[in-house]
Amino acid sequence: MPESFTVAPDQAGLRLDRFLCACLPELSRARLQALIKEGAAAVNGRPAKPSYDTCPGDAVTLEIPPDKPAEAQAQDLPLTLLYEDEHLAVLNKASGMVVHPAHGNEDGTVVNALLHRFGSLSSIGGVARPGIVHRLDKETSGCLVVARNDAAHQHLSAQFAGREVTKIYLAVTHGTPQPPSGTIQTHLGRDPHDRLKMAVLPAPAGKWAHTDYEVLAALTGDALVKCTLHTGRTHQIRVHLKHLGHPLLGDSTYARRTKQSAAPRLMLHAWRLALTHPATGQRLAWEAPLPPEFHPWLPLGGLS
Repeated sequence: MPESFTVAPDQAGLRLDRFLCACLPELSRARLQALIKEGAAAVNGRPAKPSYDTCPGDAVTLEIPPDKPAEAQAQDLPLTLLYEDEHLAVLNKASGMVVHPAHGNEDGTVVNALLHRFGSLSSIGGVARPGIVHRLDKETSGCLVVARNDAAHQHLSAQFAGREVTKIYLAVTHGTPQPPSGTIQTHLGRDPHDRLKMAVLPAPAGKWAHTDYEVLAALTGDALVKCTLHTGRTHQIRVHLKHLGHPLLGDSTYARRTKQSAAPRLMLHAWRLALTHPATGQRLAWEAPLPPEFHPWLPLGGLS
C-alpha cells in the first residue's frame, strides 16, 4: 500500500522532495528524489517532479518498494567451468556478464550463478561479492578464479598482491602497435576530466602499471595482440593500448567506435591464467578457448 500524506498550510511551498523528507525522516532525500524520478510519487493523483512546490491540501502518495535482499541470491544461470575442487573454481566468464552484484546489476551475475552451483563461497568479499578474488570487466571474457573458502581466498589474494599470478590476455586493436612488441609502464588513475574513466597520469599520481605486449597477427589494418599483465589496475590493457595509439575494437569508453572496424563486443579476452593451488602448492594453469568473435584475427598457424 502506498504511503499517503496531506500538505498542511504551514508546509505549503515546500518542494515535494523536502515535504516527503519531513514526512519520512527514515529515508534520505537522495533516496526520495530517486523514487520520485522513478514515478513512485503522485500529487492529487498525478506524477510529480521532486521540484514541485506543494500547495495546502495537496494529497501526496508515495510507493516505497520492498527492500532488496542485501545478500546475493542464487540463480540458475549458464556457467562454463574450466576447473573446480573444494578450494577454488576457475571459469570461462562470458562477455556481457557482470562479475558481482552492484548498483544497476543487482542479479544475473557470476556470483549469482556460482551460489546456485556451489551453495556457498568464501565470505571475505562480503555478502555481495562472496568468493571474488579478482574481477573482469563486464564485456571481457575468459579466465576468472573464485575462492570457495576463506583460507583459499586469503592465499589467492596474496598471490595476486605479490604479482605471482600469470595473466595473459588477447586483444584486438585498431591499427597495429609499433614496435610489434614491447613494454608499457606508466602510472594509471582516475581521469581528472571524467571520473568514469582511467587515464595515464604523471608520476607520482595514480598507481604504477606494467603491461608487456606482442602483436600475434595483423589483418585489414587491425591486430591481434597478446598482453601479459604484471599489475592488475582497472582498465589497464584498455588504457595502455590506447596510450600507444591503438585502442581496442568495440571499446565504447576509450575508443571512437565510428572510426574503427565493426566489432560485436569489447575485443578483450582473459586467455591464460596460472597460479599456485592454495592447498596443494601445485602450480596450475588454464586456458579459456578463444571466442568466435576473435577468429578472423587468428594467425595462419594458430595460437601457441
